[in-house]
Amino acid sequence: MRLIDFFDQAAARHPGRCAFADQETTFDYAQMRVFSQRLAAAMRERGISDNARVAIYSPNAAAAFGCILATVRAGAVYVPINIRNALDENAEFIALAQCEWLFYAFRFHDHAKILRSRVGSLTQLACIDGSDDGTVSIDHLIAGADGPPAEIAHDPHRMATIFGTGGTTGRSKAVRWDNLTWETLIAQAAMNIMPVGHDAAPVHLCVAPMTHAAGVLAMMLLPFAPTNIVLDRASPFEILEAIDKYRVTHLYVPPTLLYSMLAHPRVREFNYGSLTHFIVAAAPIVPDKLALAVEVFGPCMCQYYGQAEAPMAVSFFAPYEVAEAVSDPAKRHRLLSCGRPNVLSRTAIVDDYGNRLPAGTPGELVVQGNLVSPGYFRNPEATAEAQRGGWLHTGDIAQMDEEGFLYIVDRKKDMIISGGFNVYSIEVEGVLNGHPAVENCAVVGVPDSKWGESVKAIVVLKLHANASEQQIIEFCKTALGGVKAPKSVEFWPELPRTPVGKVAKSEIRARYWTGRQRAIN
Repeated sequence: MRLIDFFDQAAARHPGRCAFADQETTFDYAQMRVFSQRLAAAMRERGISDNARVAIYSPNAAAAFGCILATVRAGAVYVPINIRNALDENAEFIALAQCEWLFYAFRFHDHAKILRSRVGSLTQLACIDGSDDGTVSIDHLIAGADGPPAEIAHDPHRMATIFGTGGTTGRSKAVRWDNLTWETLIAQAAMNIMPVGHDAAPVHLCVAPMTHAAGVLAMMLLPFAPTNIVLDRASPFEILEAIDKYRVTHLYVPPTLLYSMLAHPRVREFNYGSLTHFIVAAAPIVPDKLALAVEVFGPCMCQYYGQAEAPMAVSFFAPYEVAEAVSDPAKRHRLLSCGRPNVLSRTAIVDDYGNRLPAGTPGELVVQGNLVSPGYFRNPEATAEAQRGGWLHTGDIAQMDEEGFLYIVDRKKDMIISGGFNVYSIEVEGVLNGHPAVENCAVVGVPDSKWGESVKAIVVLKLHANASEQQIIEFCKTALGGVKAPKSVEFWPELPRTPVGKVAKSEIRARYWTGRQRAIN
């Protein structure tokens, strides 16, 4: 099954159902099918090559989703471009992916022209929501096309998308996903996020960037003919209001956005009874805040763990498991986990030599199966390094308990070695986030003449809250002991973040290691 086949089957069953709606435009399934068919035909008529890369540079919008569907229908490869990235970074990534087409929102028309001048492979620009200075518009393309393009034969290993890694350790690498990856993701959706016996159509609120997990979730739900309500900005109040107004069943947000929703003064004014799967992913979540989310939103909270190289579904923490962990003190520790490995992939915890480690022992999490990307586009060296021994090495330090729950302990590169002891920053952050005055934090290793590296905490305090450096240190010592507790604390107004919302640990760490020959001691 190609990705477009899942959409077409949904359109055949429910042609009049709303498929995608934003503040200005609504497509039912029949209309979106015609839109994507005619746009795909126009792309073919203009000579788009087989497996050509098509970049989409737009905020969340219904028509932008139509461009994704048209791209895969035309036999091309969808390349999402993060609008929050710097222009230079986007130009570099578009060039790396060798994109030939660029669909862009009118608000980025100046950027689009710069990109065309700087990326030699770009031959065609099309404005999604208007036209300017001779650039063709989507409406113009569709007006000149008739009927669907010729069918593209199904090949499970045909390249379907190229995603950026979106990591915190440097420029994005281009990760190739095939049709087989999408089939695996959709199988996971069928197993994990569609309730048994649930007859009502899913309503997905797409609020996080469609270039990342929110867009993936929209595609994962396609076989179930969802209605996708598309918001173009992540306003906590608008999200809360939309859940109630549209009777939303599914949505995804990163932890930072969930925290803002929970902190909103009107969070308890709305009805969230429609929610079945409120997915939190992209970073670890503070256990107490996950418990609070269950209290506020109901037994719908769940988590996925994955990365661009093995998207979304390496493990899943199901709503009933989260609710059980909240209600049962003996299982409360599971709120630190990211659930259990999915049944369609193999996972293992290994040491630096590839040997499997027993339950409870931290090591690198490795993954194998159809969910794993074939590799990095135009980067065989990085592919060989990441997939050595036939396993994807995630770079995440994890451990598994006797019940099979996975716990991400840290990023492998972020481990602090202080006085010969390994300190996992996520463990320290978990304690810090439990301090009543702490809103958010990051823990890094900094140079230390005695210990090699010492543990430093960067703390953002809650509004009107106060705490001293010594109070924070003593709080951590009580929970963790002297080795793992921070040796120093700095208070910042906010933490730097990557364009996808992750805390930029590498940027924080770099402030303390600049000018040294190496970033370890």
